[in-house]
Amino acid sequence: MSGHETDPSTGPASADIVIVGTGHGGAQAAIALRQRGHEGTIMMVGRDTVPPYERPPLSKEYLAGDKSFERIMIRPEKFWADKNITLRLGSGVSAMDAAAHNITLSDGAVIGYRKLIWAGGADPRRLGVPGANLKGIHYVRDKRDADAMMTALEAGARRAVVIGGGYIGLEAAAVLRKLGCAVTVLEMQDRVLARVAGEEMSRFYEAEHRRQGVEILLSQGVTEILGDDGAVTGVKLDNDTVLECDMVIAGIGIVPAVAPLIAAGAAGSNGVDVDVFCRTTLDDVYAIGDCAAHANDFAGSAVIRLESVQNANDMANTVARAIMGDKEPYHALPWFWSNQYDLKLQTAGLNIGYDDAVLRGDPAARKFTVVYMKEGRPIAFDCVNMMKDYVQGRKMLENGAGKIDPALLADAEVPLKELL
Repeated sequence: MSGHETDPSTGPASADIVIVGTGHGGAQAAIALRQRGHEGTIMMVGRDTVPPYERPPLSKEYLAGDKSFERIMIRPEKFWADKNITLRLGSGVSAMDAAAHNITLSDGAVIGYRKLIWAGGADPRRLGVPGANLKGIHYVRDKRDADAMMTALEAGARRAVVIGGGYIGLEAAAVLRKLGCAVTVLEMQDRVLARVAGEEMSRFYEAEHRRQGVEILLSQGVTEILGDDGAVTGVKLDNDTVLECDMVIAGIGIVPAVAPLIAAGAAGSNGVDVDVFCRTTLDDVYAIGDCAAHANDFAGSAVIRLESVQNANDMANTVARAIMGDKEPYHALPWFWSNQYDLKLQTAGLNIGYDDAVLRGDPAARKFTVVYMKEGRPIAFDCVNMMKDYVQGRKMLENGAGKIDPALLADAEVPLKELL
């Protein structure tokens, strides 16, 4: 088999390397294997019904209508056939037999493998309140989710409640405002971005969204989604307030999609555990991306999962090298980004366990950086419209930053590269 295959198999099939997942990690693994000279068969299996595409634009440029689907495809569809990479689309994995080296797909097909790369990613965490199955509740994880939101908007939805004040929720809120919707963001914690950013950054983004007309309600839980005739009409809060709406967007985190791996005996409690070469505890099975729990060099060797394109791509390259006999331990500086309105937030490093935060620049000017410090050393940078700080900050962290005088760091006129 080669090219773009969606038809259920009439019998068992196999591939030298089977990749589960057609997101960034899966696509990069296939690309990297071919680049490194792998000549055996490669099959990518995914629940999506379309060829691999970028996920981050779904809540940004794609939802806003600024980018067509063709522009967010990781490679043109023809690329996969040209590289003799089989795409088995529209099928998830329902079971795995690690001893027999095969997986069973949701359509019943059994696929054998010599090596398996699990790049299954994660599923959106679902709302667990009454009314959570009403029409008009949206999650932003794949193209179908974004398309459903666009269809609702085209049908006239204009009042949105966004549950969750993380990156996904705030990005969706920014796009919905741009499209003319009334938007309320609900966050259970006492600030937005609480899981990923310091208070300075949280307050800046809260103020910016309010300036753009978004209502932000903090320390608010949801007790029920209200509906009429099967469709959303409102959201009831834990203080009994009801917010009327015709659209709910839930961005309340993700759940690693690893059930078949764990059922087959792979170790893991938060995702699936991997070593420095991204190997699971199952023979010939690797895992990469959002679902892979690993000891991260930039988190003080704490075992974490990283939900980022950078992590998926770098892990994919690590696995391709290992399979091709050129082992190199995973060691990549984490980085992230978020586009909201005209603000480009770029993050380098992880602020886990920081004990001080230094502000560079002026938030009022919409150009500033927050440097997160631990024991006198920079460990992460959040840069808003500060590309130079981001580039130089990354280099500083990659080189292993030593102790730096906070007063020097705070002077935005002093380039970070001069402090290396």
